[in-house]
Amino acid sequence: MHKILISACLAGFNVRYDGAAKTLLHDTLAVWRTEGRLIICCPELAAGFSTPRPPAEISAGPSGGIHVQQGATVMESTGTDVTDLYILGAHLALRTAQLHHCRYALLADGSPSCGSETVYSGKFNGKTIAGSGVTAQLLREQGIRVFSHRQLDQLIASLRQDET
Repeated sequence: MHKILISACLAGFNVRYDGAAKTLLHDTLAVWRTEGRLIICCPELAAGFSTPRPPAEISAGPSGGIHVQQGATVMESTGTDVTDLYILGAHLALRTAQLHHCRYALLADGSPSCGSETVYSGKFNGKTIAGSGVTAQLLREQGIRVFSHRQLDQLIASLRQDET
């Protein structure tokens, strides 16, 4: 039985920057929770952030890259550079996934940690761009298959295929 790392906000915990959840309701998730497959994690809280907290976005690096590994930074709307804390949170989430032998992750898209398809533009203008958050990128680099909350059906199909 494969385990799945899931963003705490998707599991119904009020851990987002604004103190809210982004609860993802689906019958399959309820079954997986009962089976003990879901490993709940919030990289930001693991790194020491509070709830609520200022919004943060990934700002493009000197080469224009939107990944922290390319020199991008994670900045709060207050102007505080929180890149190191996001990197710490990513490594703690990876460690959690490894301890529980997670082969999959279901993460909240748009987040500077968990975004797997999109992240906010880094300009605090509400616009999203294609890209990955710090945690999603690290998990992928370590062989964990990452899905956004909008890709739950693809995750279900992949899990079924792997377990047959």
